[in-house]
Amino acid sequence: MCIYLKLVGNYEHNMKIAVLDNLRSVYNVGSIFRTANAVGIEKIYLCGTTPTPLDKKGIRRKDFAKVALGAEDTVIWEYCESAIECIKKLKEDGYYILSLEQDKNSVDYKEVNIKDKEKIAFVIGSEVDGINHEIVKMSDVIAEIPMLGTKESLNVTIAFGVAVYRILGV
Repeated sequence: MCIYLKLVGNYEHNMKIAVLDNLRSVYNVGSIFRTANAVGIEKIYLCGTTPTPLDKKGIRRKDFAKVALGAEDTVIWEYCESAIECIKKLKEDGYYILSLEQDKNSVDYKEVNIKDKEKIAFVIGSEVDGINHEIVKMSDVIAEIPMLGTKESLNVTIAFGVAVYRILGV
């Protein structure tokens, strides 16, 4: 079940959202908020261990605000204890689940076509472990950014930025 912590703005036309599954770095999450704001993502679900813009006492996190630069005040966000339960609810609500992950069933992110999709949820996983395997199985598409060099992956914030700009056609 999702636990409501903070809601800003109007989300009645909420069509493009992001789900962050157990990210660890407050700086990565703050950066994703800035990118989400830039591409028109209207809501972010912060799941599991993912840091939120508020600390445990409900006070704004200075380290988060330093990176997000106010995007935490313009992008609606909600904390969910379980990313799996969050994804189940989103699927029930008609969201197309697009996971950004390296997987045997992934497709090149440049081949993802969302033109006929009205509700899209971009799922981003932990910096170390990626997206929970059960969520990957629930995904409508698994998109992967090809790695041409010697490194296996990009930083989660860079991967998110590259993928959402290309997939959304911004």
